[in-house]
Amino acid sequence: MARFTSSDGVDIYYQQWGARQPGPPVILQHGYVANARLNWVMPGIVRALTRAGRRVIALDARGHGRSGKPHESSFYGESRMALDIIALMDELGLDEVDLVGYSMGATVALLTAVGEKRIRRLVIGGIGGSTLDLGSNRARGSKALASAMLARRRSSIRHPILAGFRLFADLIWADRKALAAQALAFHRQRIPLERITASTLVLAGRDDSFATSPQRLHAAIPGSELVITRGNHSTALWKPAFHSAIVDFLA
Repeated sequence: MARFTSSDGVDIYYQQWGARQPGPPVILQHGYVANARLNWVMPGIVRALTRAGRRVIALDARGHGRSGKPHESSFYGESRMALDIIALMDELGLDEVDLVGYSMGATVALLTAVGEKRIRRLVIGGIGGSTLDLGSNRARGSKALASAMLARRRSSIRHPILAGFRLFADLIWADRKALAAQALAFHRQRIPLERITASTLVLAGRDDSFATSPQRLHAAIPGSELVITRGNHSTALWKPAFHSAIVDFLA
């Protein structure tokens, strides 16, 4: 593990594999509550990429894993996390990268790719058509998610999805105040997808309730490709077809 300090003073941790491999490295950005180890290492995605001869860099988003965890919402939001990816590229002196994001990390990756020309190829996983409709509905959901993270007792949370996020956070001993701050800062503005110039793959599990209508997202990103594999939001990451889709597209 290595780290750098972002422009607002938050420490960002990252790990590298295959540092001596030639070609553009692959940067991996995980989803909400999770961390690089849970999203990328344990399911075997890092192993699949390194076996294909790729240098891999996975970071823990602010508020997650081993990165810094301020408790104020002003430190959060996917746009802020996108700046951390750009800062990581600058820190390592990278002229060209491939970027893979999942769930929250997919939104981070989209926001990064909108203005960052060093991204050669882009893989967006675990999100779908709702990405085109960010707004007041997400604001209400963000408040409910933050409340679930801060609830004294998990048993008081009635909504199954919110209860699931809280259970996940409790199981990995996550900093729930930091997660609540990120929930309140979730990105709610339109993403100018038409500005993305990187070759893009939209990748979704067939039973992923967080990635419904991936065809809409695919249609909104110029020249993108779409692959749908087996699995839901949690299990798709473990499917060999999901790994192969990433490795083959980035080859």
